[in-house]
Amino acid sequence: MLSAQEVLQAAARLHASGYVRRTPLEECESLSASTGAQIFQKLEIFQRTGSFKLRGATNKLLKLAQESPDSFKRGFVTASAGNHALGMSYSARELKAQLTVVVPRDVSPAKLESLRHYPIEVIIAAGNYDVAEHTALQLAEERGYTFISAYNDPDVAAGQGTLALEALEDLPEADALLVPLGGGGLVSGIAIWAKTIAPNIKLIGVQSEASPALYESLKAGKIVQVEDLPSLADGLSGNIEENAFTFLIAQQYLDEAILVKESEIAEAIRYHASELRYIVEGSAAVGMAALLAGKISLQNLGKQKPRIIDFVTGRNISATRLKEILNS
Repeated sequence: MLSAQEVLQAAARLHASGYVRRTPLEECESLSASTGAQIFQKLEIFQRTGSFKLRGATNKLLKLAQESPDSFKRGFVTASAGNHALGMSYSARELKAQLTVVVPRDVSPAKLESLRHYPIEVIIAAGNYDVAEHTALQLAEERGYTFISAYNDPDVAAGQGTLALEALEDLPEADALLVPLGGGGLVSGIAIWAKTIAPNIKLIGVQSEASPALYESLKAGKIVQVEDLPSLADGLSGNIEENAFTFLIAQQYLDEAILVKESEIAEAIRYHASELRYIVEGSAAVGMAALLAGKISLQNLGKQKPRIIDFVTGRNISATRLKEILNS
């Protein structure tokens, strides 16, 4: 399904392209002091397009440009809550590829406004993320485009896995990784790399209670459909395709999966803004939400002062939503 070698190749591909930044890993000293652990943050808020999704999108398009020029010329379509669409849009512009993006009806206004700056076609679906994905698949069939999933694609997941490659180069002695859970593309790429080079490292996934598709699927031992409610972590929302390889990887490698409440995500966004001076979107704040809520059992990590890397995956939150959260 996916190998560490593919993550390594993705890293080389992305580095050669110059499109993707190597982002910093910094200790969150205030939280380290209060938890008794050493908390480090991989800050993809400083990535181009404001999100880690640029990594997977760029790896996929670069690989197709080299290996499948005919499909590259026909164009692409994707469905996204926003960040994958932004990553695809940036890469498509740089590589001069034709792209159509289908977003859910409740897409973040900040992400939609950013998409308008790219030379792409944007279609707003008549429903949630699941409807957007169905619409994108229909367009691929009707127009002959290549559909690129935001998560259920090994090349996309390999690109996301370069986050772990960088983080563990900077902190090879890390004891645990704290990863946002959505469709599973991020955790799949991270898991394959991390568990290959450091088999004893703990992999902890965090998802919102409002849209817990991967969490509930792991609990059930099979992919299940859940009610998809509005969430501050909109980038983690939506159900999972029935054939998603990401579920199998998460099932094999995740040591623990945790749910956080919407109020806990809001508190984490406030903490980033007030204590760390970072603007962080809800999907990127779930790890911090779990830490602040005391949902990470440090005793289970096997060290007196474990070193934990929290993947802070994006900053694309609207000014209006951020103001509401900060004032609540």
